[in-house]
Amino acid sequence: MANKDNLIDGKAIAEQIHAETREEIERLARVGTRPGLVFVRVGDDPASQVYVGMKEKMCRRLGIHTETHALPASASEAELLSLIDRLNRDETFHGILVQAPLPKGIDASKVYSAIRPEKDVDGFHPINMGKLLLGDPSGFAPCTPAGIVELLVRSGIEIRGKEAVILGRGNIVGKPMAALLMQKAPRADATVTVCHSRTRNIAAHCRRADILIAAMGVARFVKADMVKEGAVVVDVGVNRVDDPQAQRGYRLVGDVDFEAVRPKAARITPNPGGVGPMTIAMLMKNTVRAAQALARR
Repeated sequence: MANKDNLIDGKAIAEQIHAETREEIERLARVGTRPGLVFVRVGDDPASQVYVGMKEKMCRRLGIHTETHALPASASEAELLSLIDRLNRDETFHGILVQAPLPKGIDASKVYSAIRPEKDVDGFHPINMGKLLLGDPSGFAPCTPAGIVELLVRSGIEIRGKEAVILGRGNIVGKPMAALLMQKAPRADATVTVCHSRTRNIAAHCRRADILIAAMGVARFVKADMVKEGAVVVDVGVNRVDDPQAQRGYRLVGDVDFEAVRPKAARITPNPGGVGPMTIAMLMKNTVRAAQALARR
């Protein structure tokens, strides 16, 4: 029988962080600084519109100044880079977020590298990635992996000395997640294995994990027989599966077969309601950190 108390409530933990962020925003207001976050979206991808809308809504709720620049799908890389250059020089905004995915013909790595590192609140600039690997806390860590660490720590889950297995080696979650967990630092010190599409016998690696983080983008990939009894399972995936009974004809599921895995897990994130709210919470927190750094100058 499933343990009814083993859910890691990402919404509740995100609210804790939002409350802390709001306090920092109020402190900044007393010294005449209002954090600003600008979004850039290229094309009409429906999911991107939804994601940006959610982030805008949270900015308004917390008191962060926000704007969105929407470029047509036909926009060139040069046009996008020109906009970023202008926003880099706009002191109204302490953070710049370019929403993925970008249309074909635009080099995402060139775009992320064009954002000033101190405004790169998404944490994808090579300088911020380098600082993460070096254990330099002055940079910005990507929001989803940073949010997962907060989920674990604030849920009272010990990371130090544990076997952590990450499914997926992407630049947004997998690689930075591994870097965060392996740091010689508080809230880290795990032994980390990263699995990917060329890993042999993934199930055997998963069964070793004290902490299993699924970020592959494969619907319900993690089955119950892949999970060790008493493991902590974090589901990052967002996958669309057909469902004729759903209003839109599909529904979103994670990378974990949740109902099957939950009875074996000591703790598990729901999906939705687990990692997603934390990503937004860390984005808001990074934006306030960027504003604080400017206020100290």
